[in-house]
Amino acid sequence: MKGLVLAGGHGTRLRPLTYTGNKHMLPIANQPILFYGLRHLAQAGVRDVGIILGPIQEGIREGVGDGGAFGLHIEYINQGEPKGLAHALLCAEQFLGSDPFVMYLGDNLLQAGVRPFVDRYEETHVDAVVGAAPVSDARHFGVVEVSGDRILSLEEKPAAPKSNLALIGVYLFTSSIFPIVRGLVPSKRGELEITDAIWNLWSKSGKVSVLRVDGWWKDTGHPDDLLEANELVLKGMTAPDFRNEGNILPGAKLEGPVGIGPRTVIEPGAEVIGPSILGSDVRVGTGSRVGPYCAIGNAVSVRGSQIRRSIVMDRARIDGVRIVDSLVGRNVELRAKHPFHEDIVLMLGDSSKVTL
Repeated sequence: MKGLVLAGGHGTRLRPLTYTGNKHMLPIANQPILFYGLRHLAQAGVRDVGIILGPIQEGIREGVGDGGAFGLHIEYINQGEPKGLAHALLCAEQFLGSDPFVMYLGDNLLQAGVRPFVDRYEETHVDAVVGAAPVSDARHFGVVEVSGDRILSLEEKPAAPKSNLALIGVYLFTSSIFPIVRGLVPSKRGELEITDAIWNLWSKSGKVSVLRVDGWWKDTGHPDDLLEANELVLKGMTAPDFRNEGNILPGAKLEGPVGIGPRTVIEPGAEVIGPSILGSDVRVGTGSRVGPYCAIGNAVSVRGSQIRRSIVMDRARIDGVRIVDSLVGRNVELRAKHPFHEDIVLMLGDSSKVTL
């Protein structure tokens, strides 16, 4: 069993904020989104993984390396111009060979991981296992309509969905998918659609199994999804995940599960509420309050501010404001000229400078 991870911009999804790097490397609970998928593959017994790189590659090779940190052996495959998810499969055909493989979109997070896909395949030996989950608005997804075990239709981002079951961006295929993909024609979007490939495979063999995933699943293509995923991951973390390696000065207060990185300082009169996680070299100043559901990156400074249910990335400087449900990019400078008494919601890309 091999793994195939798509990272680096392969389709037409909106970027979650003005971010100069790769969105698959955006942090959830201070870990890049992509890392969760790699760990799920390793936990399912996959050892050889190909990462398909699209046109936006910053940070992936540097962060993932050869995969040894995840118990994986990783090869990198350049897709070039993104022509759809099915096109990415053709780019990886030589790497995958005749082995069955799990295909994982790098901006997905799912609680159950990919082991259920492998289990379903080993039980049934079908040509494909596709994951699906109900969503409130299916127009933004590939949509599968089923009756019992039978697939009735598959459509990519339909204007009038026939069901609320969205394909979740995790699939298991055998090599029988490759001749199907080679026979595809580009869609109206100019892409080789994975939904068309699955439908044609079903029509040919009838050996496609739809797996309704248990637990939560998030497609992190939008800011609200990132924040919800961050909250879900923090809620699911266990006590060993919340290590305290920092310096909690007398008069500072920690409440609930809080992880604090090396050389981080919580000053007297500051408060951190869990579940929250703070990276290394963070300073939370007197009168500040962080949490709950916050992920604070490395070398962040928080002075006289309140932060709730937010992601703050490395080297941000936050002074005198109250933010909630916010995404703050790397190297951001955010400050208030006068005392700020109301919560605000912000989406700030890397290196922004904002004075309120």
